[in-house]
Amino acid sequence: MFPGIVQVVEKPDEDDATKMVKELQIAPADQKRVDIEMAAHGGTVVEIRKDEAGKWQVVTDGKLNRRITAGTEMELRGPAAGHDRLKTNADPSGTKVFGTINNCAGGVTPWGTYIMAEENIHGYFMGELPADHPEAANYKRLGIPEGTYAWGNFHDRFDVAKEPNEANRFGWIVEVDVMDPNSVPKKRTALGRFKHEGAESIVAKDGRVVFYLGDDERFDYVYKFVTAKTYNPNDRAANMDLLDEGTLYVAKFEEDGTVDWLPLVHGEGPLTAANGFNSQADVLIETRRAGDLLEATPMDRPEDIEPNGSNGRVYVMLTNNTRRKDEQVDAANPRAKNAFGHIIEIAENDGDFTATTGKWEVLLKCGDPSVAEVGATFSTETTKNGWFGMPDNCAVDAEGRLWVSTDGNSPSGTGRTDGLWAVDTDGEARGTSKLFFRVPVGAEMCGPLILDDMATAFVAVQHPGDGGDDWEGFGRLSYYEDLSTRWPDFDDALPTRPSVIAITRQGGGRIGEA
Repeated sequence: MFPGIVQVVEKPDEDDATKMVKELQIAPADQKRVDIEMAAHGGTVVEIRKDEAGKWQVVTDGKLNRRITAGTEMELRGPAAGHDRLKTNADPSGTKVFGTINNCAGGVTPWGTYIMAEENIHGYFMGELPADHPEAANYKRLGIPEGTYAWGNFHDRFDVAKEPNEANRFGWIVEVDVMDPNSVPKKRTALGRFKHEGAESIVAKDGRVVFYLGDDERFDYVYKFVTAKTYNPNDRAANMDLLDEGTLYVAKFEEDGTVDWLPLVHGEGPLTAANGFNSQADVLIETRRAGDLLEATPMDRPEDIEPNGSNGRVYVMLTNNTRRKDEQVDAANPRAKNAFGHIIEIAENDGDFTATTGKWEVLLKCGDPSVAEVGATFSTETTKNGWFGMPDNCAVDAEGRLWVSTDGNSPSGTGRTDGLWAVDTDGEARGTSKLFFRVPVGAEMCGPLILDDMATAFVAVQHPGDGGDDWEGFGRLSYYEDLSTRWPDFDDALPTRPSVIAITRQGGGRIGEA
């Protein structure tokens, strides 16, 4: 614990959760509530446009509008599709699955499809497998089953004792063709199975497409996927299955500042039948264990990873890891009990995003630079409002500037709320951060998108009004009947609502300029 800084609690323990349920008198879930929860998971495709006054509006009757939920039919594609470990009683083919859950930042492909990233899937499964079950070790590596949700009480597929393969059908990257509301979303198994934060992509020099992926767990890994075939900018249809073939790599950050991208390919190195990998499907289903055997570098919660086409570099958001001990510190994770996170910058060899080696350095160690023990490394030009902790999602604008959104700032941690900051990455201003937008206390900032004309920033505000017991002026848990905020409507008849916001400059023009 640093002087003047209250220790950050990243996740309530079981006693805290039990106490919360008791205090709020939460009734056990019945099937009606479970079905509502399942309908609330997934994502929504919504058309928007600017009106005559220059304001962004939802097109309520848009032909492309659609809802994707935990019950939407999807197709399993790629090397693991049809494998025995993906077959269930409801789907003996191992190629069709219903729904997507716990989707995080995701991304957009160069050919205009939407990527949904399945992240913390473990909480949706309940039941118990025998210790000697073939999937027991696989599920343990992902924390399955945690049983946060009661879905398995009413839907057998979420009870691992009844459907031991169902959990293998989640934890994938899902591709959605937003231009066709009747299209079937596809789970692209070639990109691996883990707790995906996002999948940001860039077209490499040779025309192949490279996706960078973070596994959002303490001591887990950074990945990238390189398509086998090249992108055709003149034929969208030719690109629609690019994600079914390619090579998945996991990162090893060496002490000398080199990064090695290690291929996750069946039959290479330790990824053989002797270690339980009988096919490429096994490697992809157990991506984490494959990374373990390749001795990839365990990181401080890798979240969003963004390639920058302007300078040829890549930015890795590492949110925090207070469980890292002194003896576990390494060059790429330089702080024990890392409460505030850091950002790593990768320069791929020759500016080639398909390269299997490159150089890396820490761009920023986050936290309050005025507290010496924190060890933050923002530039001296960064003001009191300019520093941040817990980098989560990010974006790169048309000028190559890095925008960082955060998750985890709080009155009891950093003394501030989450928001969006602009960070310079080149020249004399490198490492200088400036505050752009703050969310309500209790919310997190997610999914920043800066349009190419620099006139609009889209941001997602998640779970406003969460927590509340450590906020001055409220001092108790915030829940539906007693909310700490009614943002964004500020109407006592309406609950607080997660929202997507379009930020523009008063009078028009480019955002983020003096």
